[in-house]
Amino acid sequence: MNATTEAPPLPPDTQLPAVDRLVAEASAAAKTWAGTPRADRAQALSGVAAALDGAVEELLPIAMTETRLAEGRLRGELRRTTFQLRLFAEALRDGSYLEVRIDHADPDWPMGAPRPDLRRILVPLGPVVVFAASNFPFAFSVAGGDVASALAAGCSVLLKVHPGHPRLSAATGEVVTEALVDAGAPAGLFTLLYGEEAGRAALRAPRVKAGAFTGSVRGGRALFDLASSRPEPIPFFGELGSLNPVFVTRSAATARGGAVAEEFIASFTLGAGQFCTKPGVLLAPVGSPLTDTLAGSALPEPAPLLNERITDGHRQVRDRLAGHPAVTVLAAGSDESVTAADGVGSAAPAPTVLRTTVTALLQDLDELFSECFGPTVLVVEYDDEAELLAVADAIDGQLTATVVAETDDAIVPELVARLVPKAGRLLWNQWPTGVSVTEAQQHGGPYPATTASATTSVGTAAISRFLRPVAFQGFPEQWLPDELRDASPTAPPRRVDGHWQL
Repeated sequence: MNATTEAPPLPPDTQLPAVDRLVAEASAAAKTWAGTPRADRAQALSGVAAALDGAVEELLPIAMTETRLAEGRLRGELRRTTFQLRLFAEALRDGSYLEVRIDHADPDWPMGAPRPDLRRILVPLGPVVVFAASNFPFAFSVAGGDVASALAAGCSVLLKVHPGHPRLSAATGEVVTEALVDAGAPAGLFTLLYGEEAGRAALRAPRVKAGAFTGSVRGGRALFDLASSRPEPIPFFGELGSLNPVFVTRSAATARGGAVAEEFIASFTLGAGQFCTKPGVLLAPVGSPLTDTLAGSALPEPAPLLNERITDGHRQVRDRLAGHPAVTVLAAGSDESVTAADGVGSAAPAPTVLRTTVTALLQDLDELFSECFGPTVLVVEYDDEAELLAVADAIDGQLTATVVAETDDAIVPELVARLVPKAGRLLWNQWPTGVSVTEAQQHGGPYPATTASATTSVGTAAISRFLRPVAFQGFPEQWLPDELRDASPTAPPRRVDGHWQL
């Protein structure tokens, strides 16, 4: 595929007076969309997925030019994007996400007073501002998981475009908007915003009821503080940063250290290390075959990163880590000068494996346990497996933590117990890159991995972020939402008088 098509002009920043108007339109659309039957919302999401599938040949050249990502990677990511739209459509048809509970009136309720008729359901929050990510220009951007889950929940979306791929965002946004119009969705349901000031202004707007973000700790924390300091604070679901540590026991390193090393290399260099789930720190015993294999391995060739800002950021953190007096280079190639798909010359960073000790890590945790977004990792060697527990206790919140061990390793139960409070997803002899979109997925974790550790941004459970519970007490059936009526033709799975009805 030729990725050198003539680029359209950059979309201009959204002016602040326009933001007020767009928020007002989104607020009106949210009221209509919240009352739209679930089946119709599901059909609209499926229509968006079909439209994106049909636009693939139009979108890919733009994506390749703006993001420097390969065609195969982008095709796979777009397929993931349309899959998750369809998965949310299925969740809407099922309806169990509404968590319906019905307690009929009971004059003999054992608490000592009669129980009134109570019926509980989740309802949409209202307009949501979504801040798109740079490293997944489809799956975490204009039509990504935050947008899909918010629309599925019954919310309108104001999408703050990421400056890393504005032309792709405009083209994708046009496809999404046309598909929603064709499905009969209200005007203003989905809107693109350009520019940092426009994004902040929308997040401050009184009619906006939630925010979602994927990006850096610094940027996400600033937006979280803004959302929290409004006269009416609103929930802000930010995915910020994670090193995704890997804990390798001595027996595993001895038995299959070479294989673990090869798998580790494949994982941390996937996508040139630009995944939020990249394993950035690996703990291994001193003198193991794992470390020896890493030292002698031929690492993948350098690849251009998404843009110059990310390239510069990676180089600064890598060089700072490599210059630490307790750090040595275990394996590394040489950076190369390449011409990316956008025609711009760039320094493609070579994969780099650095090495230090547990003692040094714990003595300077803030400096050494820091995310390096790109193809650089830190191997931390230990003498005693008890040091694994010390590291697990010392680290902050993570998206994932991986245990590479044998089934009879005595340290595993205690290590897992100490990692549960620190990570949203624990892996056993697998690698964190490649986040599957499923019902049971958990993509979130304690701060600073995310700002809301009780939620996920991947999988159908992500819809719950944009819903809140409401209970109806004593209402006549005709005034209740359909899902709360006793004889509802669209009743989802629900809990009635303490018992599940499927």
